[in-house]
Amino acid sequence: MLNEVLLACKELIADAKVGCTDLVFKDICLNILAKAKLVLTDDQFEELRFFATEKMKNKPIPSPGRKIRIQ
Repeated sequence: MLNEVLLACKELIADAKVGCTDLVFKDICLNILAKAKLVLTDDQFEELRFFATEKMKNKPIPSPGRKIRIQ
């Protein structure tokens, strides 16, 4: 069961990295880590913390967004 929680936390962090600004992403990571600390083992929490840290170090990939043509 705890492995599923760890995997779900990693997926939430990865999704937030893609869909949020940097500041919002960091806030989401902190919330996920705070809640995960309560249910994961120490080793699993360290794995999640390392995963989140690496995601924070990565440069955000700019999304193409919606392009508007001005005439």
